[in-house]
Amino acid sequence: MKITRVEPTLISVPFDEALASPTGRKRQDAVYVRVETDAGVTGWGEAFGFGACAMSYLALLHVVAPLAVGRDPTDIDTLMTDLRRRTQNMSRNGPVAYALSALDIALWDIAGKIAGKALHVLLGGMRKTEIPAYASLLRLGAPDEVARVARLAVDRGYKHIKLHERTVEAVAAARTAVGSDIGLMLDTNCSWDLNQAVKMAAALQPYDLAWLEEPVYPPDDFDALATLRAQGVMPIAAGENLGNIQDVRHILDAGAVDIVQPDVAKMGGVTEMMKALPMARSAGIKAEPHSPLYGPALIATLHIIAALPEDVMCEFYFADMDATPIGDIATPKDGVFGIPRGPGLGIDVDEDVLKRYRVTLKS
Repeated sequence: MKITRVEPTLISVPFDEALASPTGRKRQDAVYVRVETDAGVTGWGEAFGFGACAMSYLALLHVVAPLAVGRDPTDIDTLMTDLRRRTQNMSRNGPVAYALSALDIALWDIAGKIAGKALHVLLGGMRKTEIPAYASLLRLGAPDEVARVARLAVDRGYKHIKLHERTVEAVAAARTAVGSDIGLMLDTNCSWDLNQAVKMAAALQPYDLAWLEEPVYPPDDFDALATLRAQGVMPIAAGENLGNIQDVRHILDAGAVDIVQPDVAKMGGVTEMMKALPMARSAGIKAEPHSPLYGPALIATLHIIAALPEDVMCEFYFADMDATPIGDIATPKDGVFGIPRGPGLGIDVDEDVLKRYRVTLKS
């Protein structure tokens, strides 16, 4: 069997403004990739993400596709190892790594379709039939807006909520709105230096955060994270910016986190995630995969979690969209994800939706 085509599509889908910040992001950009074979088996993948989507699309089109076409898709480890080596000066992190991650996800989709088995079966079997989601809110800024949307998430059945805020006032408003029984997390997207992070962690302590995520810039300052963690104020989480398996090893060796958060669409796809998660387990560190997405990467994350022995939540980017190319399966019901049972990822991609929201890049 040979790969005959690697076709990326860049899309941009509007959010419902009721859940979006008046001054923040209005759309969800995404890169889907369709991988075709000469046996008529097609796989779907997805590359990270957000502001890097255009670059990830170009990396798939101009770097990954020419290297992948003509290769055997059934020997995933050999193919992906070779492509990582061929692109080693550009793919240790960033858009080329994201493009390789998308290809890897699509290859696992193909593998499941060939075997007639769901991805979680290929990864060791279904250890759970449903997965709790946590509502990962957009950055809203104003405390009253944070409180409103957090309460809406609770009303929709979510038991855990992650904020993307940077003030004590916003966190306090959310805690008041949701009550003491709801799990509350805070992701600052690497907004503070170490001294600021230490002061803010102390100020946030009364609000009973389940974890403080990405509190320090730069994200690979693992020594700073370890210092903050040693304060023991609250659990520290990080990992969405890890680009490869060595990054995972380094963050664990540094003792930098209580919770590590690798992303299947960023650090090498299913293949590398299934190396990273046992590393965390061996180090005694909890893993909570990062996945603020709505497509094949989200579904791959669900399959991975379904195969894990640990109880793990799945992130859901809490923003209603005009449409999702994989339909309702991308949205939790009452705060809980179901797990697709069909072969591979078990999804159908609506290519009419891709066409409707396709973005054409200007040269």
